[in-house]
Amino acid sequence: MSPFTGSAAPTPDWRHLRVEITDGVATVTLARPDKLNALTFEAYADLRDLLAELSHRRAVRALVLAGQGRGFCSGGDVDEIIGATLSMDTARLLDFNRMTGQVVRAVRECPFPVIAALHGVAAGAGAVLALAADFRVADPSARFAFLFTRVGLSGGDMGAAYLLPRVVGLGHATRLLMLGDTVRAPEAERIGLISELTEEGRADEAARTLARRLADGPALAHAQTKALLTA
Repeated sequence: MSPFTGSAAPTPDWRHLRVEITDGVATVTLARPDKLNALTFEAYADLRDLLAELSHRRAVRALVLAGQGRGFCSGGDVDEIIGATLSMDTARLLDFNRMTGQVVRAVRECPFPVIAALHGVAAGAGAVLALAADFRVADPSARFAFLFTRVGLSGGDMGAAYLLPRVVGLGHATRLLMLGDTVRAPEAERIGLISELTEEGRADEAARTLARRLADGPALAHAQTKALLTA
């Protein structure tokens, strides 16, 4: 064990997340299938804290981020978040915006590769969460929608205006962020938004296979490469 690793065991239970660590591969599953894995305030905070915790575990060499049920993540929970943010004062609203940004930064700054396993919807915050991953492995049902301008928010919410042009180029990013149109799997693969397109229902398996390959590779080289790509 590294002398820089804390003595406490990893947190075993998270309300809306399932966590498994096997042979260097961590699998984090968004687990609100009845709500299409919509993110609550608590879920955002849990993701931020879990990713920070895993980042300090030398046993973790790759991470798969998946969604339980019919889709990956439908974004922020409208019932909980939208009404609450409308009534927040400026200080609390800034705290919330910082927290959502911290989730994306945690994905980008953790020292191991992150693979998003995608099926069904990845919308709003869910689309940005997938975008923040190093790889996006998707089946044909996957669809992306950066919906922020549709609800009067900046298209750059959660760092989307920084991340998306780096993945698909400025032209495609402008179209997707300005218009908020849905991008289905074939187009997403064509423009580079998807790293690997699998057969129906095989995204999780393919993501685990890729994670296994990465976990068996040079961890320090991967960490350095990711840091340089993020800079």
